[in-house]
Amino acid sequence: MKVIFFGTPEYAVPVLDAIISSHHKVVAVVTQPDKPKGRSNKPVFTPVKELAVKHNIPVFQYEKIRKDDVSELLNIDADIIVTCAYGQIIGANILFAKKFGVINLHGSLLPKYRGSSPIQWALIDNQKETGVTVLKSDVGMDDGDLLISSSIEISDDDNAITLFDKLSKLSAELAIKALDILESGDYKYSKQSDDATTCKMLSVDMAKMDFDKTADQVVGLIKGLAMWPTAHMQIDGVYFKVFNAKKICGEYEKYQNGEVVIANSKQGLVLKCSDGLIEITELTPQGSKKMSAKSYLNGKKINVGSIAQSE
Repeated sequence: MKVIFFGTPEYAVPVLDAIISSHHKVVAVVTQPDKPKGRSNKPVFTPVKELAVKHNIPVFQYEKIRKDDVSELLNIDADIIVTCAYGQIIGANILFAKKFGVINLHGSLLPKYRGSSPIQWALIDNQKETGVTVLKSDVGMDDGDLLISSSIEISDDDNAITLFDKLSKLSAELAIKALDILESGDYKYSKQSDDATTCKMLSVDMAKMDFDKTADQVVGLIKGLAMWPTAHMQIDGVYFKVFNAKKICGEYEKYQNGEVVIANSKQGLVLKCSDGLIEITELTPQGSKKMSAKSYLNGKKINVGSIAQSE
């Protein structure tokens, strides 16, 4: 099939690459406008645009696709539009322009976690399973009919960074499977059930670590916010970004919430939450690179009994 692909970040690159490598043909790519980056402040290509240019595929970039003139795009001969992490809401003029409409690769098992941050919220909510759903896009928010889906387990070590990578690769597999199914004509869409959940937008305020919450809540937030806005805390005046953690067993009743219970290079960094203990496993000290907490404690000291602050 002839495909127009909509996508922007690194997450969408494996999907575009898989379609390019298949017997289907990508006839155009739509991605977000180039944005300034680095000290030079020069505009840089989006990851999807980089791949499209490499393969000499025409690229379209719209500031506001629902308001801009898209007639040139719609005049391109294509059978279907495939979207994956594009970053803008698409209007009806595009949704129903091609024979097979628009299919979207969504990073959850719909109808659970509709919205813009489903991967993060699966972690925040301490889910054990997630996946990718291919749906036919409609005018609503991720409420279209379902074509296929595939699930994966969320491992104890996963955070948003690792789970994004896993689901990106799964999306690439499902994109080809979906296109093949639609091309064969042997398919049937199904309606979503009524028990839908919609995730809230992530915010900077969520990143302040609150040790008055339960261990599960704190660990979930750390994992879910690992890409952005990243959980943070201060201990003894040192600022840390925190990327991963795990709940552990141990005596906790005699400690204050946020208190450093253990801090050494063998046992790691352990803090008290409202109902138990967590071990911080991956962090970035201010002015340094990301590392394990044990590596940090191999050369630096954190005082047992200190209280971690959210600011």
